Amino acid sequence: MENEQLYDVLIVGGGPCGLAAGIEAQKAGLSHLILEMGSLTESIRQYPRRMRFFSTAENIEIGGLPFPISGVKAGRDEALQYYRKVAAYYKLNFKLFQKVDTVTKEGDVFTVTTAMGDPFFARKVIMATGYFTRPRWLGIPGEEQDHVSHYYDEPFKYSFTNVVIIGASNSAVEAALELYRHDVNITVVHRGEDFRSTVKYWLVPDVKNRVKEGKIKTMFDSVVTAIGTDTVTVNNLKTGDETQLPADFVLVLTGYIPDADLLRRCGIELDPDTQVPVYNKETFETTVPGLYVCGTVMAGIHTEKVFIENGREHAQAIIDHIVGREIHQVKELIQRI
Repeated sequence: MENEQLYDVLIVGGGPCGLAAGIEAQKAGLSHLILEMGSLTESIRQYPRRMRFFSTAENIEIGGLPFPISGVKAGRDEALQYYRKVAAYYKLNFKLFQKVDTVTKEGDVFTVTTAMGDPFFARKVIMATGYFTRPRWLGIPGEEQDHVSHYYDEPFKYSFTNVVIIGASNSAVEAALELYRHDVNITVVHRGEDFRSTVKYWLVPDVKNRVKEGKIKTMFDSVVTAIGTDTVTVNNLKTGDETQLPADFVLVLTGYIPDADLLRRCGIELDPDTQVPVYNKETFETTVPGLYVCGTVMAGIHTEKVFIENGREHAQAIIDHIVGREIHQVKELIQRI
């Protein structure tokens, strides 16, 4: 480790919760480094271009800096601008496009190694990697084809084509509504009997009215069993009937999960059923002393339970524990309505 800097805190992940951890470390007088696998707040950059957050702007603020917008809920571009300005204001120390491969500990020092083989050293490590980089694959034939995507960005690519959306959560509903308004023939396929109950409340009447009008077609109680070059095969779970749908494009919008393999390589124990890391509920320290989880990475398969608005508070509790002061009590997020 000669001639290599030893950081007090190294943070893996440059999303809002990772930035919040860097801010808290800096406020506490700790040297820090944030390693981000993509651009700053990469996961937000990958959101649909017209997406608006469920949380109000004040609930996704970090570092005590106001998030001024003309409305109540911020959009993707506003959030990207805000978090960039926050990072610049606090002069956070980060290295971008540095994908972390492993975290190992020898004595009291962690070695964090990137995919390029570069090592970084720290006394404490905070995993704030989120979950948006790992889509839930269905594991069906044809899912790997070029016209199939697990992300949706904007509508113009799809105008005047047939698009099948698999899923019925927020991302699926928002994509369906936007695509319908850009001359796309949409069919939503979902194994449940209706859209998910967690869909943003202001979207529900819109999408249900479009379904009633026949402008967005739905196949509930159904699953896609195979994806061809220009069709998908759909099986009705109640009747067993099989249908072939035309599909120039397929959007598999079935959610995302944390990178469990990375967490295991770092020595973090995971619940075998939920993939939730084993950690102290007050300090967020894992079974590896000095290694913490922060933000949505701790959600496992239950990604609907951790958001920026409660994940950002983990940072203060973690830094409190590291410096040995009274630990900030993280508030549980109330059920969304």
